[in-house]
Amino acid sequence: MTAIPNDTSTCARCSSATVSIHEAIPWCPRCEWNLDRYDPNRRSPEFGWRWIDRRTHQLAYRLTRRQFTELAERSLDRPRLNLARITTVTFSLLLLAGVVALAVGGGWLATYRFPSLATVLGVAALGLAIALRPRLGKLDPLVDVLPRDKAPALHQLIDEVAAAVGAPRPDVVAVDHTFNAYATSVGLRRRRVLCLGLPLWGSLGPQERVALLGHELGHFVNGDIRRGLLTQPAFTMLGSAADLVRPVDTVGGGDGVGFVGVIGEMLANMLQSMLSRLLFGAHLLLVWVGLRDAQRAEYLADELAARAAGSTAAVRLLDTFLTADVVTMLVHREARAGRGPAHWRVAADEARTSVTDLPRLRQLSVRDDVSLFSSHPPAGLRARMIEARQWRTATVVLTETRSEQVDAELVRDYERTRRTISWAH
Repeated sequence: MTAIPNDTSTCARCSSATVSIHEAIPWCPRCEWNLDRYDPNRRSPEFGWRWIDRRTHQLAYRLTRRQFTELAERSLDRPRLNLARITTVTFSLLLLAGVVALAVGGGWLATYRFPSLATVLGVAALGLAIALRPRLGKLDPLVDVLPRDKAPALHQLIDEVAAAVGAPRPDVVAVDHTFNAYATSVGLRRRRVLCLGLPLWGSLGPQERVALLGHELGHFVNGDIRRGLLTQPAFTMLGSAADLVRPVDTVGGGDGVGFVGVIGEMLANMLQSMLSRLLFGAHLLLVWVGLRDAQRAEYLADELAARAAGSTAAVRLLDTFLTADVVTMLVHREARAGRGPAHWRVAADEARTSVTDLPRLRQLSVRDDVSLFSSHPPAGLRARMIEARQWRTATVVLTETRSEQVDAELVRDYERTRRTISWAH
């Protein structure tokens, strides 16, 4: 590994002046030398050991940049088989087969020569199978569902964007109080859910709203590996198994069990701890492999957002996420002052236009946001991907009038969100 000179005011590669914002380690804005440096002052620990966090950051940086380069040089087509997808599906099927075998074997043992020791083993196997079953998700009870008759203008807009990106319409449209939005599938029937966080939705302009819908609806057709029925076991089952075997301190701490009992408890805890760590390590490895493909899906969702709203609006949406801390703070300030979404948007626009170092923020996001366990590529690379590809004009145009009609349908939901923000802050 190349040594980093003590003086980082000048780029060691191209001799350009380096830059820094938010007290970050300097880097070269021209060739991005030193941008791959691990900055412990700007990152939360992932494993808890700095030397491991440094090396996993370097690996994540290389993989993220390599993926960006590979995708930028070819068409962002619909999902196709790749190593990450094949690995995730294969292990999911193996884990699912293991759970089925536990359930069938447990059921047979539970009824064999009832009652007997086999009955106890069978019941234990059945309990383990139930504990390890795939989690298919369910609708968040904290969201507010918006049926079509309650928000016809919003549903009509969603229908138009879905048609533009070639996605099916969601089965459930909901809103919540977060600065976020997501699309997911829940239950055995995989009901499609679209949830819009009103603080985010209310702070966006009309075309950025179209871009947000295009991105989220794009997850229904971009082959996002996290949403597939056959891939759920790889993301959940080994983690559940690690939790099950993790040693737990018992009440009394071994009092009265004698020396032999204490030794036995220590050995059992040691074995449980080792097994739990092995299972959790395998869980992290599978999640890491799956999230590599999930990041590809995010780039494709961004491409679909640009197709629906135009490239300009898609880039502006991503830049909003770069300044999310400031925008969120201003939205909360306006909400506490008793002002609604019209003021949220004005404040958010002022925050976005006041940022003069946007190119540096985009570059810094590449250092700050890369991770082996991140489901999204850095926002700076996502914006760069859109700008590097064919520039698109909007296929769905949302006028101010129509945008106001959508907001008029959400007046009560906005007010509940405003009160929730005010009470929480």
